[in-house]
Amino acid sequence: MSASIDIPLHDIMPLVEVPDTSIYWFSALMVALLVVCVSGVIWFLKWKRSKRITQRELHYKALEKIDLKNPKQSAYTISKEGYFFAHDNERTLGAYQNLFKRLEPYKYAPSVEKIDEETLGYYHLYLGIIDV
Repeated sequence: MSASIDIPLHDIMPLVEVPDTSIYWFSALMVALLVVCVSGVIWFLKWKRSKRITQRELHYKALEKIDLKNPKQSAYTISKEGYFFAHDNERTLGAYQNLFKRLEPYKYAPSVEKIDEETLGYYHLYLGIIDV
């Protein structure tokens, strides 16, 4: 037994120092995940904001969906919803005032006839002028 202790071992390498960089890899992974998550949240918020309906769109849709079969109610609704856009610029103000004057006979009479074609033309012109 004592003879085997004296035999030198030549095939075993000495211990090698291994640098520990795992904390840097972990930190880089966490930063990358944080960037991806923040980007995803920002994209989602922008997408959600683009889908939101504005007040202008609501009033415009209300103007478009007016039932012209009931002339008295239609005249009141056109006047009310159209006022929202009247002060956008000079052109819309003039068109609204002209349309408002043409709708007066349909508002204040106890019984009214069907809205005439000329007034409907001004109504459709006003819808075309509005920028939504």
